[in-house]
Amino acid sequence: MAVHNELGTWGEEVAAQYLTKKGYTIVERDWKSGHRDIDIIALKDDIVVFVEVKTRRNNYFGEPEDAVDFMKLRNLRTAINHYIKYKNIGQEIRFDVVSVIGTPEEGTPEINHFEDIPMY
Repeated sequence: MAVHNELGTWGEEVAAQYLTKKGYTIVERDWKSGHRDIDIIALKDDIVVFVEVKTRRNNYFGEPEDAVDFMKLRNLRTAINHYIKYKNIGQEIRFDVVSVIGTPEEGTPEINHFEDIPMY
C-alpha cells in the first residue's frame, strides 16, 4: 500500500474514533459506489451523517478540508444518492467533513469537524 494510502487509512480510523467518542454510531466505513466511496457513514440523533475524511501530514500547503472541491462534492453526491436509494434511507441526512493533521508517529493529531456542509 502506498504511504499516502496508509496515512489516509490511519486518518479515517482517527476520525471514526473521534466520532464514536462524540456519540456517533458508525454504520459503514469506506462504502463503495463504483469507483466512488464514502469514507464514513454514521448515525447521530436519528440523522444519517455522511463523512468525508481528509488527512494531511501538515497544513503547509493548505488545510485538508480545502481538498473537498467541486469535483469531490459531485462524486460524493452521486455516491450518497446511490447509498440512499440502495439502503432505502428515509430519515434526515447530513454531510460532514473531518480533517486530520498529523501522522501515527507524531502522537495526538489535530482534528477539525465541520458539520452540515452544503453539497453544492
